[in-house]
Amino acid sequence: MATEIVVYTVVHQPRRLKLPAQPIPAGASIDDIVRCVFDERMNERYFRKVANTCYYRATELFLRLVDRGMKLAIGFSVSFLRQAQEWDPVLLARFQRLVAHPNVELVGVEPYHNFVFLLDLPLFVERMRWMGDEMERVFGVRPRVTDTTEMCMSASIYDALDRAGFDAAVMDGRPWVMDYRESTHLYHYNGRPRLFTRDLKLSDDVGYRFSNRTWDRYPLYAEEYAAWLREAWGDFVFIGWDFETFGEHHRHDSGIFDFMLHLPEELARRGAGFLTPSEAVARWGPTAHHLPLPAFPTTWAGSGGMEFFLGNAAQQAIFQLMIHTLGVARLTGTPQFLDLALWLAQSDNLHLIQWFGRQGPEAEVSAYFTPREWWEIGANNIIVEQQRVYQNVLRAMEPHLPGRRVPFAPRVERLPEPVGIEQRY
Repeated sequence: MATEIVVYTVVHQPRRLKLPAQPIPAGASIDDIVRCVFDERMNERYFRKVANTCYYRATELFLRLVDRGMKLAIGFSVSFLRQAQEWDPVLLARFQRLVAHPNVELVGVEPYHNFVFLLDLPLFVERMRWMGDEMERVFGVRPRVTDTTEMCMSASIYDALDRAGFDAAVMDGRPWVMDYRESTHLYHYNGRPRLFTRDLKLSDDVGYRFSNRTWDRYPLYAEEYAAWLREAWGDFVFIGWDFETFGEHHRHDSGIFDFMLHLPEELARRGAGFLTPSEAVARWGPTAHHLPLPAFPTTWAGSGGMEFFLGNAAQQAIFQLMIHTLGVARLTGTPQFLDLALWLAQSDNLHLIQWFGRQGPEAEVSAYFTPREWWEIGANNIIVEQQRVYQNVLRAMEPHLPGRRVPFAPRVERLPEPVGIEQRY
């Protein structure tokens, strides 16, 4: 039975789009284009909301826990860090204090939490190396263990992470990938990075089900959960949670904070303790097992495949626009346009319309995260206006292509009708 627990949590806030789409004037500067695309006022409002319900309280919770001997791995998107630097330096300082603790390991996350690894693998390698530079600038340490976006992993993503120089990576332990293998061991796929496979059930018992009063194991107490962890067969249990689990997804009055405060002592009573990912690699890395990885990425979102992000016509249309936006940005040769295209490739722009044409728990989760300001324009208009944002950016970049004359007269032709608007949520 497992005597070691590896706990990983990730912090991310998206850079949400401004809907309805704002017209981009002819001859607009890149800064003006960016102001037309992103709703920073709304982003700040959501950031401060989650800071109040989750970030401050959860950071203090984990500081208390690591002071008592718990070990923790934590990852940050640069998207979140930019918002914290702009809107709450005090909060950022608390996270820096947490990361500086000897019982905490920093995990490197795809900087904008986007899907660049589906669009351009060499660029993904560059971005992950750049992310390491940013983490070192903010926290004073360069991560050796990495997350991608939504824990996506495939054979090609693994090869790119190997090229980027990471010692280990995290992924979800989905049955369709693991086959007969248990997630309680360390793995590799024909390369250096070791693979941590998240224990799906034990992670989601806390991450998703903890405050669900219809769950047959509700309420969950620390002593019961510690027993489940201790009874798992294997070398260790890898638990992965969204940081917003603590205070946002499960409110403070759900008991989630008291649960976590008691969990380490309950594990200690059963002879179990904690390791950081790098400590686990040092112990089991030389004997890591081979794990065949699929061509199609696995993810911790939804049912574990990319259909969560690409499963309806609206998502597929946005993904095509992501491809075109990145391609045209590369053609302009302008770094600021490439940066804009990378922001526009955020996974959230697909996650937030997963509900389109669908019903069920996954659609409900997606709808919950969709900004209230977007719902005010109506479900169909969310789809129409989101596509219009990308189309406006594509047209704004055209005059910056090499050899292209800069047109100053605005185009007035009708935009193509977005796909799938006959569907209803």
